[in-house]
Amino acid sequence: MTATAPTWVVTTETQPWTTPAAPVEVGPADVFPEVLVRLDAPAQEVEGFGVCFNELGWTSLSRLTEEERAGIMREIFSPEGANASVCRMPVGANDFAVDWYSYDETEGDHELADFSIAHDEATLVPFIKAAQAVRPDLRLWASPWCPPTWMKTNRHYACAVPNPAAAQARYDNGLTPERAIAEGTDGFVLTEENLDTYARYFGAFIDAYRERGIDVFMVMPQNEFNSDQVFPSCTWTPAGLVALLRRLVPEMESRGVEVFLGTMERPDPRLVEEVLADPVIGDRLGGVAFQWAGKAAVPFVHHDHPDLKIYQSEQECGDGKNDWRYARYAWTMMRHYFTHGATVYSYWNLALDAGGVSRWGWSQNSLVTVDPQTGGFTFNHEYYVLKHLSHFVAPGARAVPTLSYTGYENVLAFANPDGSVVLAAQNDMGLPMPISFGVGDRLVRLTLPADSISTVLLPAG
Repeated sequence: MTATAPTWVVTTETQPWTTPAAPVEVGPADVFPEVLVRLDAPAQEVEGFGVCFNELGWTSLSRLTEEERAGIMREIFSPEGANASVCRMPVGANDFAVDWYSYDETEGDHELADFSIAHDEATLVPFIKAAQAVRPDLRLWASPWCPPTWMKTNRHYACAVPNPAAAQARYDNGLTPERAIAEGTDGFVLTEENLDTYARYFGAFIDAYRERGIDVFMVMPQNEFNSDQVFPSCTWTPAGLVALLRRLVPEMESRGVEVFLGTMERPDPRLVEEVLADPVIGDRLGGVAFQWAGKAAVPFVHHDHPDLKIYQSEQECGDGKNDWRYARYAWTMMRHYFTHGATVYSYWNLALDAGGVSRWGWSQNSLVTVDPQTGGFTFNHEYYVLKHLSHFVAPGARAVPTLSYTGYENVLAFANPDGSVVLAAQNDMGLPMPISFGVGDRLVRLTLPADSISTVLLPAG
């Protein structure tokens, strides 16, 4: 055994974050392992993990006592907890806002005379400040879900009409069919004046938050630019995005703020390639972000642009049940993104009321559920799944590829800056599964409990 024993944590449906009684055996690599950890071929550097600061998250946490709320923030953002360090926020309303708003709804206000983030003082500003109190070095990036409505072709915050057969139809967004905006078109009115104003709108957002002690290090031009939604949204073609980015990139560069392409929510890498090919701004973009169905395009973009940063910008958010079934799926999402070059992994809702219902009428999962009736709260399964990586994988770690026998591929490995190695694995079977890892000149043996997620932190050695 090594002088310093490895740390092993296990989560099952009924027992989260436990330390097994059985030891992790570490000895010389005298036999070929089931999983070979390729420390000699480190892959992308991991910047960190994060969540999104949504308005409904703060209204939910505000039901708790100040002490309870502070405890949750410590658990999410401190290195002793989930260690969230790279987080997302909206520019104006998103689909988990209290309701629609932008920072300037004055028709034709190209001078942005009425621009104001006063709305955010009640929710997003204190939410972010509470996180900064735990993590002063918090890094924050932002994207809009919708521009001011007077810049859109339909003068409305949504692009799609609710389906009468869907649950969210009871939350009418007021959009009529003839005003719907179809995917594959530009929902933004692409005049020179609008494009210039919108780029300066981003700049005013950056400046206003800086005045409140909140720095945003990067922006993306649009959440799900390829999707027409019943909630705040705006569709863009790649050509339309290029027209905006040619103005947005210089506006952000003058403030020392990066610009990524995103977020991408369709499995078509051509949507990315057409923007990256632009000779003016293609090589000035700091990275690309993917979410939901966009994950299918990640392997192709990473293969063709191996040095381009890839962010997972929003974990698929479930159905409000927060059950073990979806937690198991969450692991597969993390494995997919880190296997294909992701440098940041972002959870979505930090906290929601029980049921997780949005303003626009459907339910989603969250790390924490608050019960409005009892005033109690619960850390959900997905919190522990996220923590199985985020707690152990330090910023600056390198993802490490693995080679394995058939049946042992459900693993991830990372090499931390301090020399320690993170080994994470899911056993999705109904029986315990013995497994061995070859890590340099060491052989690591353990038995994964049935239907579990495990993380082993192997000290440098």
